[in-house]
Amino acid sequence: MQTAELRARFASAPVARLATVRPDGAPHVVPIVFALDGDTVYSAVDAKPKRSRQLQRLANLRAEPRCALLADHYEDDWDRLWWVRADGRGEVVEQPAGHPGIRALVERFPRYRDEPPSGPLLVVTVERWSGWASTS
Repeated sequence: MQTAELRARFASAPVARLATVRPDGAPHVVPIVFALDGDTVYSAVDAKPKRSRQLQRLANLRAEPRCALLADHYEDDWDRLWWVRADGRGEVVEQPAGHPGIRALVERFPRYRDEPPSGPLLVVTVERWSGWASTS
């Protein structure tokens, strides 16, 4: 697949899985909602219930910015399966008010229109796109 198709498939997914590395080297994977703008993926700490706003994924990225995001499509018709992986480097924007990533998230998710995310913003700059789609 060409990069444009990989981006389009990725952007069509309702969620992605973010893989980071814990300080002890162990993997850490969580589902996230996101917005894609070119080669930049945005996700934010929002008002959904959490034990803390100091999430493990943020601590992981502060210590080791390399990360991967995986979006996929599954259905019983295996001729329609696909996945896309975005490998890149993440950073945490602590005070994201007015950041274009917040605007992108608000544009994509109607629930954010009334209450935009105010917590830290995760910004992943994608360095490599890869993927697979069924060819059957």
